[in-house]
Amino acid sequence: MPEPQAASPRTPDATRRSERSRRAIYDAALALVTEVGYARTTVEGIASRAGVGKQTIYRWWPSKSAVLLDAYLDLAGQAAAEAQDGQDGAEAAGLPDTGDLAADLRAVLRATVDELNDPRFEAPTRALTAEGVVDGELGARFVERLLEPQLQLYVDRLTAAREAGQVRDGVDPRVAVELLVGPLTHRWLLRTRPLTHAYADELVEYALHGIAPRQAVEGA
Repeated sequence: MPEPQAASPRTPDATRRSERSRRAIYDAALALVTEVGYARTTVEGIASRAGVGKQTIYRWWPSKSAVLLDAYLDLAGQAAAEAQDGQDGAEAAGLPDTGDLAADLRAVLRATVDELNDPRFEAPTRALTAEGVVDGELGARFVERLLEPQLQLYVDRLTAAREAGQVRDGVDPRVAVELLVGPLTHRWLLRTRPLTHAYADELVEYALHGIAPRQAVEGA
């Protein structure tokens, strides 16, 4: 009888190994920028924390800012998936549309406040925002890959509201969006005052109704 042959060793799965390394690098980059700040975060430090060689990082990214951007986009994608869990396709595709524009905007801005105050997001968001000011290429990538898609969701919701008669004709949805997210970002970035749900609600009120005195109701 032929002797049983030894089982051949399993071929290592390079794809799975690469994904584990990539995940470890993402986690290391986000952890370091939170613990020691962007200036003291280095490619060497990320590699050491992730348990990979420095050349592994440089094979996939040209700089620490590129690593951090991809790590942040991955984190944002995970958070979006968690938020959409249990929602139907229409809700998951954009901002909520309950028919009550003010309530929908309050809900979204409150969620944004929570995210900006979340320690997982605060340090990397500040780092990318600041670095994007001096690094035009990084700033453009940050806008293109993260900020612009998020702003477009607002534009789409406000456009639908305008078509439904909830926003007056002639209003540019893109400018209207800036009335909502601009002040929120300013307060968060400069830490002028606490970022709260109450402040988010006020922004919606001011953006939808303005600050000029309202006309008296006819016949009152």
